[in-house]
Amino acid sequence: MAQTGADILARVLARNGVDTCFANPGTTEMHLVSSFTHDLGITCHLCLFEGVATGAADGYARMARKPAATLLHLGPGLANGIANLHNARKAASPIINIVGEHAVDHIAHDAPLTADIDGLARPVSKSVATLRDTGGIDAAVTEMLAEIRTGPTGVGTLIVPNDIAWSAAQPSNLPPASPPMPTPPEAAAVAAAAKALQEPGALLLLGSPHITRRAIELGHAIAAKTGASLRAEAATARTSRGGGLPELARVPFQIDAALDALADTGHAILAGARAPVAFFAYPERPSALLPEGCAVTRLSPPEGDLEAALAALADHLGAKPAETSAPAMPPLPRGAITPEALGAAVANALPEGAIVADESVTNGPHLQPACAASPAHDWLNNRGGSIGYAMPVAVGAAAACPDRPVLAVVGDGSASYTPQALWTMARAGMNVTVVILSNRRYRILATEMSRIGAGEPDEQSDPLMSLDNPPIDWVAQARTYGVPGISVSDAQDLHRELARAFAEPGPHLIEARM
Repeated sequence: MAQTGADILARVLARNGVDTCFANPGTTEMHLVSSFTHDLGITCHLCLFEGVATGAADGYARMARKPAATLLHLGPGLANGIANLHNARKAASPIINIVGEHAVDHIAHDAPLTADIDGLARPVSKSVATLRDTGGIDAAVTEMLAEIRTGPTGVGTLIVPNDIAWSAAQPSNLPPASPPMPTPPEAAAVAAAAKALQEPGALLLLGSPHITRRAIELGHAIAAKTGASLRAEAATARTSRGGGLPELARVPFQIDAALDALADTGHAILAGARAPVAFFAYPERPSALLPEGCAVTRLSPPEGDLEAALAALADHLGAKPAETSAPAMPPLPRGAITPEALGAAVANALPEGAIVADESVTNGPHLQPACAASPAHDWLNNRGGSIGYAMPVAVGAAAACPDRPVLAVVGDGSASYTPQALWTMARAGMNVTVVILSNRRYRILATEMSRIGAGEPDEQSDPLMSLDNPPIDWVAQARTYGVPGISVSDAQDLHRELARAFAEPGPHLIEARM
């Protein structure tokens, strides 16, 4: 049987190690659906919304450190997924989007779904290409996969006209793209960082697609040797934590807290991090968070080999990781579910090897610090700030690591963007526990309104921040999508339900009424 362009494309992806696809296809992708689902070792997950598919591909890439594919329907399908592609771009997650396009001769007719796919894709993509003939499929896919996996890693978007997908094609069997070789740290950068760390007010700031356990141990050893302070960026794509590791404090999210935390910094040494900036502009506050006059030295670039750079720096300084005391586990919480009680409940329930997708925002300041005392786990933050991130990313993390429990902690406002992720969790039987932090309002907007100088919420503005008229029934919604749910308002009950959900297979939803 003759092979089609869709067959060739699917085989090139599989030959290059792409084994997972998150899909929301339409008519223009039917040949691709047929090819992707026939004995190539590509697992396809149907997602009811494209923002779930793109967020899942982000979560998969963060944990597997290789690309997943998405399969999206024309320009509007890509547009529906752009918010989580923005988050993926900020997290340097390698993803290959396969976006269907009308047959070449059909585009001129300006059919209802005709759109500028290239224009939509470019702001969130490192690489964009349109297939022009069946003979170029192998080279185009192989080159794109090589590009998005070579630092800085990122998103690739491959546009596939329908007639290219259905036409007969011949395989060219190019060799797979070679895996990128890590760039060794520069000796001059290591020496400059070592010198800067000896200065008063030195800060070693870590950032990376993955801040590993060894990177954290090396960072603490360097800080102990030099007297410098140590922090991570406010949001990190993936950080290994717990299991006896000392806590790695982050730059606070909130502007005033961040300015206070960095006020005494005289020299910032950036190891895989960017110079910190405020999430937003505020009247009479700076956008750059480092104090005026603070010197900056870069040890390694944002998508560089953080572990290797820190190892070279530690060796240069003679700094060796030493035994450190593990953070103390907070006591089991009692009473109402406050932000502090949330942190204690999760910390005491979190199992070994868990993956946490954190979109807690308003109620989360105590969550990550409390879990430093938990067994070893990985923590995924929203690098791009576009909400509706945690549940899709949890789907991708569960697909990448099916033997590990996954926890998504998400505010009720953010969860309302991508609840369809629950259906994919149920369909695949994923071991994902979703905690909805239900305060029935966009509380962060009320806080930010006064902070930015727009006054306090009043009778006219408050309805734009309220989610209680009508209230969302999260338990009913979860059950509609095939996920068992329960609502709790007591911290002891939250801890008990978390422990039960982690012990049972399949997805669970817990509404924590704050």
